[in-house]
Amino acid sequence: MHPDSQFTHADNAALIFNELKFRSLTVKNRLFRSNISGQFDDYNGHGGNARLNWEEKFARGGIGCIISSFTPVSVRGRILVRYAMIDNDDKIPFWREVGRRVHSHDCRFIMQLSHSGRQQDMGGVENLFNKGLSSTDKSDYFHGLLAQAMTKPEIAEVVEQFAQGARRAREAGLDGVELHGANGYLLTQFLSSGINDRTDEYGGGWEGRARFVLEIVRAIRREVGQDFHLQMKINGVDHNDWLYPWIKKGNTLDETVKICTMLLDGGKGVDSFHVSSGSTFPHPRNPAGDLPLEDLHRWYDGMLSQGTRAPMNYAIFSNPVLGRAFQALWRWRRGKVIEGINLDYARAVSEAIGKIDSDIKVLCTGGFQHADRIAEAIRSRACDGVTMARPLIANNNLPQILAQANGPEKECTYCNKCLLNDLENPLGCYDLSRFDGATFEDRYREMIKQVMSVFEPPTFH
Repeated sequence: MHPDSQFTHADNAALIFNELKFRSLTVKNRLFRSNISGQFDDYNGHGGNARLNWEEKFARGGIGCIISSFTPVSVRGRILVRYAMIDNDDKIPFWREVGRRVHSHDCRFIMQLSHSGRQQDMGGVENLFNKGLSSTDKSDYFHGLLAQAMTKPEIAEVVEQFAQGARRAREAGLDGVELHGANGYLLTQFLSSGINDRTDEYGGGWEGRARFVLEIVRAIRREVGQDFHLQMKINGVDHNDWLYPWIKKGNTLDETVKICTMLLDGGKGVDSFHVSSGSTFPHPRNPAGDLPLEDLHRWYDGMLSQGTRAPMNYAIFSNPVLGRAFQALWRWRRGKVIEGINLDYARAVSEAIGKIDSDIKVLCTGGFQHADRIAEAIRSRACDGVTMARPLIANNNLPQILAQANGPEKECTYCNKCLLNDLENPLGCYDLSRFDGATFEDRYREMIKQVMSVFEPPTFH
């Protein structure tokens, strides 16, 4: 905590642990788990036991509300296999059990309704001969993942898939839904001026590019009514040109604010916004942090069969000189700030939306793990609450820590090894420096114990 701060930890904690009221949802504090999970579920999209353990441990740690991981509304919209989906009514019982487990700890649960579009990292054998549905025929510029511009019947079909996903979430007893419109997935591909090159009514200016999302919002309201929480995750700024400076930059903050205003739909649209940044995933600004070359080289090989540019990327990551150069580019395009990296964007959205409807809340993601930073973000009205992912993987009980202290004794180092390991290994903290032990073997044993804890208790015992 900054020594010159006029606020004590008690002041900050009182603000953070004050309940947050949305139009139709109340959360016990201002701390949300952002959307993250590992490949814990069945290949066919049914939820698994490890996922139940995964979600419950954050509820047990004191988080006010959990936003599920990326939850595909169709098998065509997957990013990775072994992520639970919401594409059929037969998934409702699993999500009902997730809600029951989480609610028992006075924690709310919001399902993130998602579609990969062209950003389908590993779509599984069902998608082997399918290009990713998108707003464009152009492949993803990072991995070279192939894309197909959606026809109007396909657009109408996906709109309905989102609507039915929301209905299933409500029938499962969950507390709301979030549309994933950030970080390069299908909704971003329509919203972004750097990606959407359509010439029909779903392209052109920001109104046209936002039409697809507005149709989804209205279809969801048709299914769930006005009293079910609906929020939108959106990029403050796309930064679409971080890798290739000659391509379009994507949406500016001004365009984002206009799109957010449109999605209010005269008071019948979304209830809150969740502000992030970056028109692809991963991106130097999301998740902001480092690019561990050893892990990148070790686990990126799974992408070799997926994208046309993946072999080139793999060669760069494997070369000691080119790899270091890419890592330097990554750090430069990220910038110096990590904790609260999206706050200025969230502040602009808050100020603009607050003038229209003060009941609409704004959440901000971006490496939060200190009470003074979180409290200042809320106190300055940049946002009403913060979402966290990697700091919670590092310290599952971070909310309980923040109630007593300004931050954890062993902080998340933003190394991003968790992100890269998730391509092939259980999701967890893989930063060996954070674990106790006199030797490498001791620390590694402790790290694996923590990573594997998600499988306890086991399915049969």
